Amino acid sequence: MPLALAIIGGLPERFVSLVDLYREAGPQDRLPVGINSHAYVAETSQRAADEFFPSYADMMTRIGRERGWPPTTRRQFDAMRSPRGALIVGSPREVVEKILFQHELFGHQRFLAQMSVGAMPHAQVMRSIELLGTEVAPVVRAEVARRAAGGAPAGAVAGA
Repeated sequence: MPLALAIIGGLPERFVSLVDLYREAGPQDRLPVGINSHAYVAETSQRAADEFFPSYADMMTRIGRERGWPPTTRRQFDAMRSPRGALIVGSPREVVEKILFQHELFGHQRFLAQMSVGAMPHAQVMRSIELLGTEVAPVVRAEVARRAAGGAPAGAVAGA
């Protein structure tokens, strides 16, 4: 069975040992891995954070009451969307970098972005999906393919 790993909190690298253990169970080509994360893309980092935070905090605070977590704060949210945090929320460039960082960790074949966390306005979710499909996904696919082919790191200068 393929693995779908939901990373909704903590540092993504903490999950590497679980993926490694999963892959020890059989050949990697028959055991694909998918990473599922809360995600949101906007034209700028600040806009993404400001648009996503209210619905995210509301939903996670509600879920947290059932599980004994404290209310979600903006400070926690901002820490979780940092380069090594679990949230994939930011500008297209930031989202590309976070997905590629996780790809370095897991070598996963699929990424699922859960954008409708809480009551997001439909137009904002649609714009985020558009940015994911037109600006993020093509860059991620190209970079993953380049890495698989053994190419130089993106931005590397020949002979440098």
